[in-house]
Amino acid sequence: MSGPADLADLAARISRVTVTPVAFRDPPLLNVVGVHQPFVLRAIVQVHTDSGLVGLGETYADQAHLDRLGAVAAALPGLDAFDLNGLRRVVVERLGASTGGAGASFGGMLEVSSAVDTVAAPFEVALLDLQGKVLDRPVSALLGGAVRDRVPFSAYLFYKWAGHPGHDEDSWGEGSTPEQMVAQARRMVDDYGFTAIKLKGGVFEPGHEIDTIEALAAAFPDHALRIDPNGAWTVETSIKVAHRLAGVLEYLEDPTPGIDGMAAVARHTDLPLATNMCVIAFEHLKPAVAADAVQVVLSDHHLWGGLRRSALLGGICETFGMGLSMHSNSHLGVSLAAMTHLAAATPNLTYACDTHYPWKSEEVVKPGALEFRDGSVAVPTGPGLGVELDEDALGALHEQYLGCGQRGREDTAYMRGIVPDFTPNTARW
Repeated sequence: MSGPADLADLAARISRVTVTPVAFRDPPLLNVVGVHQPFVLRAIVQVHTDSGLVGLGETYADQAHLDRLGAVAAALPGLDAFDLNGLRRVVVERLGASTGGAGASFGGMLEVSSAVDTVAAPFEVALLDLQGKVLDRPVSALLGGAVRDRVPFSAYLFYKWAGHPGHDEDSWGEGSTPEQMVAQARRMVDDYGFTAIKLKGGVFEPGHEIDTIEALAAAFPDHALRIDPNGAWTVETSIKVAHRLAGVLEYLEDPTPGIDGMAAVARHTDLPLATNMCVIAFEHLKPAVAADAVQVVLSDHHLWGGLRRSALLGGICETFGMGLSMHSNSHLGVSLAAMTHLAAATPNLTYACDTHYPWKSEEVVKPGALEFRDGSVAVPTGPGLGVELDEDALGALHEQYLGCGQRGREDTAYMRGIVPDFTPNTARW
């Protein structure tokens, strides 16, 4: 006869793991390296136990990443869901055996020297989801407890085409002029209640993007504003923009490439500089702190190794007096739930988090658990992540993945299929 300890062990012992690639529709959003393709690729991780519990995670789904995820998934059965150190050991061992521990690249802008953190992250989230379900506690409680019951997010504006070439205009329409971008922001603020606004720059010459920010400042005088040109500007241009927009922006994100470039800009402005490009791994923190290159780090649990390692990042930022915000890539509800729990349990994450959520029209989690009100999302209080997978939706988006023809994110290649002489705008101006 099984006792309580045996039952607890059964509830937390991994029996099988599935990784399901999915594709959901995406508008033609412009950035420094090109334009978003018609579909975003994501992978949904499901970690099962013998007792019938399932933990959820979400991550990127380019083919190289899927291969790594598959190698790790095959080695996880038998692991205790509470053994997060064991998970990391499995990841290190499997990547060493299957990939030589090589680095990883995502979207042509984010590159890491080791894939361990990016591969471990969705499995760690899934294990924390399982732990919460075993203990009947939300993930935020496992991270030390929620210090806020709602997490604020920012509107994320993109210059964009009216629609993908060969397709009808999407519901957002064109976004290129300051007036069109103010209208885009108005729709997001009206629909979601955002009190912070971020503009993805690096698409047009800096004067045009400054005009857009100043138009936004006039239209939304009480909103916190940011611009992120993804390193499209030289140091000299970045300094000029920082002087022009001092008092307008809450921070300036990645105006120029690299830690050295950011440090050179920081020496000439009091406007905080933020990054999710030159500091995206723990190895980047020491040189960035030594050079005083950034004042705000944008965390991202998909890149930093999961929720607990992101909490460690928060502690390091607090130690060195750096602010903390949160980066977003195009994501679904499993990631939004994880982001919300992490932000809720990180005391010094005081900036509104980025999110691409308003741009998507398809989902894999059942409605009701994650809703934007007054620009924020209430922290789920149910067990684990507090979201439930919609199996029918997962199947439909997997079929869409199989039929869409994409197997990676190729913003530059897609742009060159439409504008053959396009060159990425990194440090262009």
